[in-house]
Amino acid sequence: MRQAYYFNLILSFFLSSIACQLMGQEAVWQELDSLAIVDQKVMMPMRDGVRLATDIYRPKTDEKVPIIFSRTPYNFNTWVDGEQRSRTAETALEMVKRGYAYVVQNERGRYFSEGEWDILGTPLTDGYDAFSWMAEQPWSNGKIGTLGCSSTAEWQMAVAALDHPSHAAMVPQSFGAGVGRVGKFFEQGNWYRGGAEQLLFFAWLYGVEHDKFKPRIPAGASQEDLIRISRFYDLAPENPQVDMKAALSHLPIKDILQNIHGKREIFDRMVVRKPNDPAWFDGGLYHDDKEIGVPSFWFASWYDVSVGPNIALFNHVRNNAKNTEIRDNQYLVIAPVLHCSYKRATENTIVGERNVGDARLNYDEQIYAWFDFMLKGSQNDFKTKTPRVQYYTMGSNKWQSAGEWPPKTAKMTTYFLQSGGNANSLYGDGTLSSSKPGSSGKPDGFTYDPMNPVSSYGGNVCCTGNAVQGGAYDQQAMETRNDILVYSTEPLAEGVEVSGFIETKLFVSSDAKDTDFTIKLIDVYPDGTAYNLDETIQRARYREGYDREVFMQKGKVYELNLSPMATSNYFKKGHRIRIEISSSNFPRFARNLNTGGDNYNEHQGIIAHNEIYHNSKYPSQIVLPMIEN
Repeated sequence: MRQAYYFNLILSFFLSSIACQLMGQEAVWQELDSLAIVDQKVMMPMRDGVRLATDIYRPKTDEKVPIIFSRTPYNFNTWVDGEQRSRTAETALEMVKRGYAYVVQNERGRYFSEGEWDILGTPLTDGYDAFSWMAEQPWSNGKIGTLGCSSTAEWQMAVAALDHPSHAAMVPQSFGAGVGRVGKFFEQGNWYRGGAEQLLFFAWLYGVEHDKFKPRIPAGASQEDLIRISRFYDLAPENPQVDMKAALSHLPIKDILQNIHGKREIFDRMVVRKPNDPAWFDGGLYHDDKEIGVPSFWFASWYDVSVGPNIALFNHVRNNAKNTEIRDNQYLVIAPVLHCSYKRATENTIVGERNVGDARLNYDEQIYAWFDFMLKGSQNDFKTKTPRVQYYTMGSNKWQSAGEWPPKTAKMTTYFLQSGGNANSLYGDGTLSSSKPGSSGKPDGFTYDPMNPVSSYGGNVCCTGNAVQGGAYDQQAMETRNDILVYSTEPLAEGVEVSGFIETKLFVSSDAKDTDFTIKLIDVYPDGTAYNLDETIQRARYREGYDREVFMQKGKVYELNLSPMATSNYFKKGHRIRIEISSSNFPRFARNLNTGGDNYNEHQGIIAHNEIYHNSKYPSQIVLPMIEN
């Protein structure tokens, strides 16, 4: 009887909760219907005849209105399991109340849109044609702003380079997947870093790619038919759950999706591309030889996979746009959160295991002020009130502002790696010192076995399922491994802020033809807790550039300049600055099998014996942008 009582109580609570949600959703739709003209499943034509499914929500007014446009590969169907859901409606209602038309569209080949989908390869003309169609509508004032995060942002930069006259402003958030090459970053949309594959897309494609046998809407279906069937057929795939950590361990990596029965056509084309393959330059990626002529409000985050390229692109446009007005209308926010998690910041924001304090920010207020200024011509205070760069400094746990990035007060300060030849693990003798090393420094060696790689623990990552949990985690247990070299400063006599790009120069050797070198930047607390801040990697064969492969010779010393790391962190008095160096960070990055082969089609690796040199001839070093109190 007691069990039945509690069961009924729980069931009653559950049903009440569902009823409240449905009532809330109904209220949203009722208000939206009273304020807006809702036009769903408009099939917007592209120049090649393909039609893209588009939902339009616009204010009931005779005045022409500006448009906020989101184009996405994700599902925005408002009908799920026969019920009308409110997530898209809530966004639309907010924008309509503010005097905007909200237009949301699926990329070609996604859900109800026609054509074939190709991540990072969607024709740029789709964006241009969509702008032209919207600008020509009788209810449009001709001004269009683009908004989105991650894959809903990645397409914006390359399309902005087409300079459509109606593309008046954009707000790209966590947009690294759309950046091919910028400055010192050559990542081809987060597929690579330092020439090593980032495995996030391997996992992401499994979850989002629709099967080639998916249901397809007949060409030429009417809007009426599409609205009707969208109530019953959501077209959203539900791929079987897999243990992604185990899945990413499969070799060869080209067979990872096949091994978990995922759709492979797009993946099979991408996995064989080397960093400078011409195919990367034919699709929708932005490369820094393109001119961006659109005012932009950029959003990045410290624990995102692409924080470095994100900031570098802001700097590139800010410093290199041909039009001075465009250069002057670039703004940047950097938050201390994970990928696309800006609004999840709380009074006590936890990122991984670390509490970084009250990281809240008035994101919506700033974004709408930006759009009001750019799309409506409102004479508001955005330009006078909004700093050029707003960045959150962890450790001191506060928002700060600067006129540029890195902040002008940051001074590049060099720390040299030193040891007695035994920097292996937390218990070794590795140090970071501002003093230059002597001539007789003994190198630090370690063994890298790709069959026993260093596991990724926290970090700057997204989209890998259960394989890697992003954020700051205590690295002490990891640092007991002998294949991790640990170099730390003495406890700091005074606190110091590190804000900017971190440069790393290593002098290395190996008995393998090719291998990787990884680095992490860490804040070590007085009690030994060691929180990771950023990380990067370099595949040795690409040390001279990503358009060539130059293999190593046994015993020869080579200079490696790793892709920059980036952070803003206050190292308090008594803390230590630490770096870890190894040859793997898996499955954040694919393992180098050390053979000198293609890597993607190999299933056996060889052990590499790697060394880091640090003497007057080979001064391995890390250069930190430091701001003293």
